[in-house]
Order: sequence, then structure tokens, then C-alpha cells
Amino acid sequence: MKKILILGSGAGGTMMAAKLHKELNDREWSITILDNDEMHHYQPGWLFIPFGIYTAADCMKPKRDFIPKGVNFVLDEVVHVDADKKTVQGKNGQYNYDYLVIATGCHIAPEEVEGLEEWKPDPISNVHTFFTMESAVALYKKMKHFNSGRLIFNIAEMPHKCPVVPMEFIFMADWFFSVNGVRDNIEIEFVTPNTGIFTKPIATKVLSVAAEEKQIMVTPNFDLAEVNQEAGYLESAQGQKVDFDLLVSTMPNLGADYVEESGLGDGMGYVLTDNHTLRAEKGDNIYVVGDATNVPTSKAGSVAHYEAEIAVENILREIDNLEPKSSFDGHSTCFIVSGYDKAYLFDFNYKTEPLPGKYPFPGLGPFELVGESNINYWGKMMFKWVYWNLLLTGEDLPLEPQMNMAGKNWPKVETE
Repeated sequence: MKKILILGSGAGGTMMAAKLHKELNDREWSITILDNDEMHHYQPGWLFIPFGIYTAADCMKPKRDFIPKGVNFVLDEVVHVDADKKTVQGKNGQYNYDYLVIATGCHIAPEEVEGLEEWKPDPISNVHTFFTMESAVALYKKMKHFNSGRLIFNIAEMPHKCPVVPMEFIFMADWFFSVNGVRDNIEIEFVTPNTGIFTKPIATKVLSVAAEEKQIMVTPNFDLAEVNQEAGYLESAQGQKVDFDLLVSTMPNLGADYVEESGLGDGMGYVLTDNHTLRAEKGDNIYVVGDATNVPTSKAGSVAHYEAEIAVENILREIDNLEPKSSFDGHSTCFIVSGYDKAYLFDFNYKTEPLPGKYPFPGLGPFELVGESNINYWGKMMFKWVYWNLLLTGEDLPLEPQMNMAGKNWPKVETE
């Protein structure tokens, strides 16, 4: 029997297992998932924990609940991949494969920043993040009692999980402090290494206007060099300082250690991946999905879903002795909660920035692209149910893996 081995059972790995199991159920293939954690985390929900909208329990379920019957789930930690011998070494054993799927994601690495070497989630601290369950809960305890001072959100470096999340946090912070009656006592500043609030011009224009209306200051081109927790300031590589009473950071993000040790990585633990086929560049019969890739698009759940669709198709093509298709276009679909039960929705890919229109059905919606609306917010909140009940189980959804240009409108160019 031939073997497909999937490393990681987060969003990408679980979707790959479900889809491959459906397609190969009547063939002579075994599918095994290797993971070192029993619990599945709904990572988009971490954003809502600091504001008391979700709890930790809302964002966790056993991984085995989503592994299809007939797919093996093995609890082990990957330490090495031998692409030549087609073997994976875990702490507890060795595993052979005919096809390998790498979906082990990425993790925060505060030790990469001077001043954060010993950082741990602690409600008493003045430095926080929400990119782990524990840190999101610690920040919730901090936010409840933060009544005055300077709140700084900093992107420590690129890439990081879901590039729209920083904007969601600062917009929700404006809402949260307003409804709690303390907004006038709190300054909110967004400090980023990018040239603006976002990396796409149309989206940047829209979000910059929103930040200005909410009296949120944006400080661009800030390359973080040091965090001084005791004195309460950030310092850039150029010597610029930004004071804070409460710092919320993306932290640096890195891929898995075994990726570099196995010679598959880009220097940051992300697998060198073909931008369009999603095959690993170093090693045959290896595909990569989700945050583990180094493809230049968002590290977001929607991207993992689109990548899984294409990676499954290409693995099946290779099994049938066909060449894989170069069909992944960097498609990403991101809701951006803006507070007061409203949200934006951006749909973009490698080459095309977010454009106005309707989604997912051109001309019909019901969601509004680029614009802010209540229906977009409820779409975001509905996504948790969709995630647990449809995405992880590999159900077919009306979401094309490639960006659909139908119904989208290029904005009019203003002329004098």
C-alpha cells in the first residue's frame, strides 16, 4: 500500500486529509497525519478573546474529532525530513511516505527581539500578543483593566499570521474602549515596518481613512530593533523611539525548526515552495500548504483552504502520471472587523489588489468587497461555524481557489 504522510493537523493539514481521503478512498493508499498536539485551535478566534467576545473554550476542540475515519492520527513531533529517502523522523519513530504534505505552520519567536528574550504571557506585563491561546487569555485580563495611557500595536516584522489582523485589533480596541467609557483617556497607535497601514494601495487608502476617523495614529517604516519593557518604549533600527503603556505585538514569526535542519527552508523555517504548484522546491513528491509555505501571500485560513484545493488536485494528477498545474494565484479572502458590528472584506491575489464588488456571488453578494457593512461582520462571525463544520471536514464550498474577477470594479481614477 502506498502512503501519504501529512505533517501537522491545523487547518491546512486537516483539510488536506479530508479531501485526499474522499478522493483516494477506493484506491490503495493510506493517509497518516503526524502531529504533536491533541487540540485543534480556531486561530481566527484568538483575536476576539482579548475583547471578551470568545473564550478559550470557544476556540479549541480535539483534533481527532475532525480526522476522517480511515485516516491514521499519530501523536509525534517531527525532527527531520529526508527528502531523498522519503522518510520522516519523529521523536517516537520513523515514517515512510510516497507523498509528503508539510502543514506544520509557524510560531511566534519573541526571543528574536532584543528585550523580549525572556518574554512570557503574563497579565501583569506591559507587553502582550494574542497569537497563542495563552497570550490571548493573558491580554484579555490586561485589557479589562486598562483605563488610560498609550496602547501601541506593533508589527515586529514580516511575514506574520494574517496581515489584516493588526488593523482588526486596533479598530476593535477603539470600539472596546469606547463602549467601556475610557476611549478619551487612551491613545492608540499602529507602528509598522510597512510604508502604510496595509500593503495594497486601494486597501491602504480605505483603512487609512478609517484609522483617521477613529483617531488612531499610524507610524510607518518602523523597523523594530529593541523593546524596552522596563522603560516602556520601542526603538527602531534607525533610533526612532515610540513610548507605550501597553504594547501588543505580532512578535516575529518563524516556521518549524526541522524545516531548516532538513534543508527545505528559506532561512526562517518556511518551506521553499513553488508559488503556483505548491510543490516544495527541494525534494520530490512534497507539497506545502498553510503557514508553512514561503509563498508571498497571506498566512490566513482562507489561503490554507485555497491551497489545499490546489495541492490535492496536483497530488492526484501526479498519482495519475500527469504534471501538476501551476494554478495557485495567491488568492486570499479576509474579513476585517472594524467595530460596532461592522467589517470590511478584501479579496486579492499575487497580482490584483482588493477591488470593490460583491462576494462570493458576483453582482449578488451578499458580502460587500472593500466597503464596510454589518453583513460583512456577521459573515466573519458565522465563519467559526463554517470552519468547524464545513472547512475542516473538506466539504465543497462556493469559493473558487483562484480569484474570480467577475463582478469586481476597478475604482475610477480622479483627474484634475
